[in-house]
Amino acid sequence: MPRDDDEEDRPRRKRRDEEEAEDRPRRRRRDDDDEDDEDDRPRRRRRDEEEDEDDYEPRRGERLSRATLRGIASNQKVLILCILAYLCLIPAQFAIPEQSKLYLALALVPLGLTATVFVFLLATKVYSTATGVVLGILTLIPCIGLIVLLIINGKATSILKENGVSVGLLGASSSDI
Repeated sequence: MPRDDDEEDRPRRKRRDEEEAEDRPRRRRRDDDDEDDEDDRPRRRRRDEEEDEDDYEPRRGERLSRATLRGIASNQKVLILCILAYLCLIPAQFAIPEQSKLYLALALVPLGLTATVFVFLLATKVYSTATGVVLGILTLIPCIGLIVLLIINGKATSILKENGVSVGLLGASSSDI
């Protein structure tokens, strides 16, 4: 008696379909209770639950919270003051006598450390943590540090302006935020 190949394959196909159904996650219904749910995998949180005011990655057209804007603006003000101090100390090294240049170098050390800390803080809000670390380290290099300060300041200014905050020569005023 000739066997039909389809009849022999049916049990295999049925088992394969059942195995695939077991591998797939069970769909939740509204009337399902959490206690009876077999699917105990952690669920991905919604975007609004994930976002934290301190962790900011800029996206085009996105409005930021006031707290984030205040943080960016306050860090930017310190960066602007560091830029101004650098710009004042660079010509001063040519105007002061040789014996006093040591004091000028001692003034640059805390300025460089302050600039490094605030570049890191602002870069983590404007870019990412890894970029903040790299830019913070680059700030310690004398001439490159000034360029990094200018780049971070420009990015902070553009983010503040995108969010409707007016930025002047010494940064955004806190009353505008």
